[in-house]
Amino acid sequence: MASSLRGRDFIGDLDFSKAEVDEVLNLAWDLKKKLAAREPHALLRDQVLAMLFFYSSTRTRGSFEAGMAQLGGHGAFIESRTTQISHGDTERELGAIYGRYFDAIAIRHVEWGVGNRYLNLVAEASRVPVLNMQCEVYHPHQCLADIMTMMERFKVRDLRGKRVVVSWAYAASYLKPISVPQSLILQLPRFGADVVLAYPKGFELMPDIVQQAKDQAKEHKTGFDVVNDMKESFKDGDVIYAKSWGPLLTTTDAEKGKQMQDQHKEWITDADKMSVAHKDAIFMHPLPADRDIEVTNEVLDGPQSAVIDQAENRLHAQKAVMALTMGGY
Repeated sequence: MASSLRGRDFIGDLDFSKAEVDEVLNLAWDLKKKLAAREPHALLRDQVLAMLFFYSSTRTRGSFEAGMAQLGGHGAFIESRTTQISHGDTERELGAIYGRYFDAIAIRHVEWGVGNRYLNLVAEASRVPVLNMQCEVYHPHQCLADIMTMMERFKVRDLRGKRVVVSWAYAASYLKPISVPQSLILQLPRFGADVVLAYPKGFELMPDIVQQAKDQAKEHKTGFDVVNDMKESFKDGDVIYAKSWGPLLTTTDAEKGKQMQDQHKEWITDADKMSVAHKDAIFMHPLPADRDIEVTNEVLDGPQSAVIDQAENRLHAQKAVMALTMGGY
């Protein structure tokens, strides 16, 4: 019997119910075992995924492209600047036409106030699933890989009782998207995790997303706290997920945003801050990290770090989503 996810878009984290996310994770672990055993699993033979990028990538492109090949299909990399999008191709035209060329359309577009709308307009016009490879609001596939990694590290299938700290961290580079922390706070309560969201004032997340996260926490009877001190937030943490994001609700001006970031250089994950977390706490980051700025090399490369496992699990989680939405399972 075909999955209920067949033909479905995956743009926001709550597009799939908790039971449907469980279905994705179950298949992800099955496909991970099959790959490790070199057991063929060409569930999407002869199918083609369009991978449209408006924003550069390392892990996202590699994992989607490799995943499609392992599923027996092909991932077609399309860089937006090599297309006619800037010369008049609209979202609706792209959705309608690519929906006839391809079996699914995956898009990465993080421009503030533009990306999520773009994905939804393409989805409205497409007759095939549209998958979010990251927009300015959500990064759902990263979040699936993160939850998968937490469960593997703690050898559980439920995160109830685990304290997950989602913390801002300083970065000297550009104003990074807020989609990773937003996806995490939406999805984690559904799996029983108590969430602690930490950031300096001025680095707030979108109010409607935070309210949805609080609603999820209330529904699933989990904790949800917001603090403005990094080390305080780490206390008794089981998972320390600390990364930078821009003060995009305060300003989208790169220079002003950097001035705000530069006021909080002490927001770095180091051994001292990790010492107040549980002794078996894990450190997570979606990469790339600003080494010795966001997080020290000692932590990032140390025994508590789960970042390589996270990166690997992007492959398995995405393969599961593709197989289920594209009708291969």
